[in-house]
Amino acid sequence: MLNVVDVTQAFGQKVLFENVNVSFTPGKRYGLTGPNGAGKSTFMKFLAGEATPARGSITRPRKTSFLRQDHYGFEELRALDVVMMGNKHLWAAMQERDALLKKAETGDFSDEEGMRLGELEGVIAEENGYAAESEAATLLDGLGIEQKLQGEPMKNISGGYKLRVLLAQALFGKPDCLLLDEPTNHLDMDSIHWLERFLLDYEGILVVISHDRHFLNSVTTHIADIDYETIITYTGNYDEMVLQKSQVRSRVESENQDKARKIAQLKEFVARFGAGTRASQVQSRKKEIDKLQLTELKKSNIQRPFIRFPVGDKPGGKTVLRGERLGKRFEEPGRPPVQICRDLDLLLMRGDKLAIIGPSGIGKTTLLRMLLGTVTPDAGTCTWGHETDVGYFPQELERPEPGRKLWEWLQALDPRASREDVRGLLGRMLFSGDEGEKRTEVLSGGETVRLLFAKMMLLKHNVLIFDEPTNHLDLESCSALRDAFKAYEGTLIVVTHDHDIVADCATRILAMGRHGIEDFQGTYDEFLRKKGDVRLDR
Repeated sequence: MLNVVDVTQAFGQKVLFENVNVSFTPGKRYGLTGPNGAGKSTFMKFLAGEATPARGSITRPRKTSFLRQDHYGFEELRALDVVMMGNKHLWAAMQERDALLKKAETGDFSDEEGMRLGELEGVIAEENGYAAESEAATLLDGLGIEQKLQGEPMKNISGGYKLRVLLAQALFGKPDCLLLDEPTNHLDMDSIHWLERFLLDYEGILVVISHDRHFLNSVTTHIADIDYETIITYTGNYDEMVLQKSQVRSRVESENQDKARKIAQLKEFVARFGAGTRASQVQSRKKEIDKLQLTELKKSNIQRPFIRFPVGDKPGGKTVLRGERLGKRFEEPGRPPVQICRDLDLLLMRGDKLAIIGPSGIGKTTLLRMLLGTVTPDAGTCTWGHETDVGYFPQELERPEPGRKLWEWLQALDPRASREDVRGLLGRMLFSGDEGEKRTEVLSGGETVRLLFAKMMLLKHNVLIFDEPTNHLDLESCSALRDAFKAYEGTLIVVTHDHDIVADCATRILAMGRHGIEDFQGTYDEFLRKKGDVRLDR
């Protein structure tokens, strides 16, 4: 059991949680949800023992595993060894055993050390240590790390793959409690599907934070939602929680309205007859008013932006993009070369919504930049159609010019837009009132993304290209972006690992794999039915 008792935490004047009491039980899989800034990662660190709350206590199972994000302490270790370190008891026993065996080779070995060696062999057997390296390799393979990299030191592995190694470390050794903060970051869609299957078979306590709605719906049995300065646990997945939460609030609001009407009627009676002969009835009404207390409804901290990308007066020609016999080979010092594409023909028509998918490192971003003309292909040509107006959202956030107020920065992009228009646009992106007076340099990652969306909404492009747009968004913003993509009337190209965006919005799939690129004319569900269970990176 993972128990939280009377936990309170605030930062300055902002209260994150107050007197939180919640229990997480084995066999249940909990999604920890709440908007950006609600305190999800802070609470997860409390659960893991990585941080201590201002007040309250937490008890956790002995074998509690936490997904770490700092891989720099493992640079000299093999990836396989880093994974096996996830079972601290096993790893300590293996290290001590190896040291004793090395000492035994010198002949300087006491009877006590021999007895200790036997004890360690017992611990290793009990922890299934003789199959540990095989289990570690299976986890790494499932997360898309090739065998040739599994025996390499971490310093030879790219940053995104290092974080996959740390995820494998958290999953290793059958922990009693598994705490995962954004485990799908840096995973491609194949690896996310593998992780979903792994977690569905997991029998301990799972608490997971994710901005991937499909992942949460697939994996969770319960939702622990941070809102109203507390944590409320709901039975069901994320979508079921949202429905329950809405129904509960609607019911309480309706009850409060009925109570308010009744209180008004009773007060009117008291005011009319308070000084008359009906004193006993007046006192009865006063007592009834005292009983009819309205239920306090704290303001929810969940907010959802309203995202819509309009198309300007020029919709562009019927043919939007023509790529002919495109070829590109990418080489980086110390890394094996990657053949991104060879003899690729790509014809994009007005209204197409193309999702580019594939494993990490396959070259999706490089392909986008080739289409945009910022990277030169080794072979072939790429031509944009008549009156195309392209808006681009890069994976690496381009921070707005510092020192400007948000509305000033936005209005400068289109002098024809009035201040009221710009203010309205910022309000839809949750920068209402004084928020629009913020300066660009103080924005968080999520706020920067929303401001860049506002820019794209203002400029009304007829072609939009997005490279991993959900990286800094909470669940509500991801849902709003998905709705915006579905409603967009222009031509869309998006690179994403978000299942719902690909499944709900794409009309074409460009699947990049180790053995080539497939341009599939159809939806993602149709693509999956055709592909079966074959992984793109195999």
